[in-house]
Amino acid sequence: MNYEKNQILTVEIVDMTSEGEGIGKLDGYPFFVKDAIIGDKAQIRVTKVKKNYAYGRLEKVLTPSPFRVDAKCVFHKKCGGCQIQAMSYQRQLQFKESKVRNNLIRIGGFAPELVNKVMEPIVGMEEPFHYRNKAQYPIGKDKEGNPTAGFYAGRTHDIIANTDCCLGVKENQQILEMILFYMKENHVPAYDESTGKGLIRHVLIRKGFQSGEMMVCLIINLKEKNRTHDYLPAQSKLIDALTTIKNMTSISVSINTEKANTIMGKEIHTIWGKDTIEDTIFVRDAEKEFASAGRGVTFAISPLSFYQVNPVQTEKLYSLALSYAGLTGKEVVWDLYCGIGTISLFLAENAKQVYGVEIVPQAIEDAKRNAENNGIKNARFFVGKAEEVLPKQFEENGISADVIVVDPPRKGCDAECLETMLKMAPDRIVYVSCDSATLARDLRVLCDGGYEVKRVRGVDMFPMTVHVETVCQLMRKDADDSIVGNVVNRKINYREEEILDCGCIYG
Repeated sequence: MNYEKNQILTVEIVDMTSEGEGIGKLDGYPFFVKDAIIGDKAQIRVTKVKKNYAYGRLEKVLTPSPFRVDAKCVFHKKCGGCQIQAMSYQRQLQFKESKVRNNLIRIGGFAPELVNKVMEPIVGMEEPFHYRNKAQYPIGKDKEGNPTAGFYAGRTHDIIANTDCCLGVKENQQILEMILFYMKENHVPAYDESTGKGLIRHVLIRKGFQSGEMMVCLIINLKEKNRTHDYLPAQSKLIDALTTIKNMTSISVSINTEKANTIMGKEIHTIWGKDTIEDTIFVRDAEKEFASAGRGVTFAISPLSFYQVNPVQTEKLYSLALSYAGLTGKEVVWDLYCGIGTISLFLAENAKQVYGVEIVPQAIEDAKRNAENNGIKNARFFVGKAEEVLPKQFEENGISADVIVVDPPRKGCDAECLETMLKMAPDRIVYVSCDSATLARDLRVLCDGGYEVKRVRGVDMFPMTVHVETVCQLMRKDADDSIVGNVVNRKINYREEEILDCGCIYG
């Protein structure tokens, strides 16, 4: 049957993609429908037709899925942030667990029986809202020229005016409304992407959940020739307003004059208070379902610091990584992509020596400072790419590893980094991943090189979205199955879209 654009159809949503789109089928022909939930009977309008599939827009839910709930945010369909907010939270957890399992089988090539054996139940949240300790709001203007703040609509740079995101902390709305009032009263223009003119581009807000400390950073389009003593017009008025917020600790500006999508500029100036805020993460007993909190590690967080946005789940994620590392106090541990040392400093108390690697120099300076502030002396940090630092320290300086912990960005590990990990042949590898597709690819390489996947567990760091973190434990095979010389030599020749668009979740 031939389908046409704008055609109205009725479909049963029988599956979902890894990106949260519903899948309806007519005579075996699939339709991908944003905002549809598995189990819905829906009326859709065809928006794009391809040879083997089509896209449709949800026009009306005729019979709602038993997993459909009333979304908390009225903007959830327009905003690109909460793709599955209309799905019950328990079904979201099942969706994410299935996503990890599906990627391990389809991309990693692992047998379903093995995956079922090693996978442990996903770690969810008791309260899956207001969990974000960081938010970045674009600033623009409405049709009347008034300043607005909110989030970009999905796949656009059109701002949806909303100062009260249900994933952020309660202080965000009050802070944003103060800034918008200040801009209107003092005629401070919002940045215009089309012209490159205007001053305020974004607002970054961070909160320490344990400390309560608040940080505000305004990203501004300030040209050198226009600078005066203050970075903002009527700067003292804004400071006076923001410092009425309880626990306000740091107010700064970030200079970004680039016509690019990068939010933060490299130049940061504190205009009130401290340069950083602090927060503490506690070790929890992962083997007893995180029931008790142990020692804490305190971190200094700057506007540019990478720090997990969900502190409640971060404690569980890092505690799982520590448990999977199986440290006894005698091990040399490498922490790759270490950021400001969050995982490194967790590992240090139970290890002989920890080495951290991170490409961002400021993050390494933060890591060193965090180690010193916590009295941790057995952690050393290197600036550079993991795929460059690791071979040099291993091959030239003879630094080995009993355990390697790796927490890469979405693209996963570099092939050279994986190769060096295999050469170093640690007893255990703990892989923390924010993308289970690239995780599955890298696990295949490591297992082809002589490792076995022993434990896998998802952690829901981002409720209401399609994203899921995963912690995986790999163990080196027995000496009889020596991996010496069995280094990865195959070319990783996938295209990115083949990894990121890996098809159905439930089907």
